[in-house]
Amino acid sequence: MANLHIVREHALGMAAARKLAFSWAEQVEGEFGMACTYEEGKAHDIVRFERTGVSGTLDVTKDRFELNATLGFLLGAFKEKIEQEIVKNLDALLAPSAANKPARKKAAG
Repeated sequence: MANLHIVREHALGMAAARKLAFSWAEQVEGEFGMACTYEEGKAHDIVRFERTGVSGTLDVTKDRFELNATLGFLLGAFKEKIEQEIVKNLDALLAPSAANKPARKKAAG
């Protein structure tokens, strides 16, 4: 079995992070046939996901997403590709929030 561990820091706050995590869960349900459950907490939410050959969690806090997944024997052979796809999806979801941050001005030089 192969394990994945992916962490993404953010500055969204809990409400926006929760919204983004819901979007991520909907996306993996639709694109990859995952069964997802969402458990809300005061300062910490957990998205549990699974399908044949993979199971894991996405921990959601006001400033961090942490994904842990276990791949079965057959999917373990594709660990790098699966990890790249998950990273791409998470980064794409986080990209709009980065675009809303004020840009720093470059020093004239």
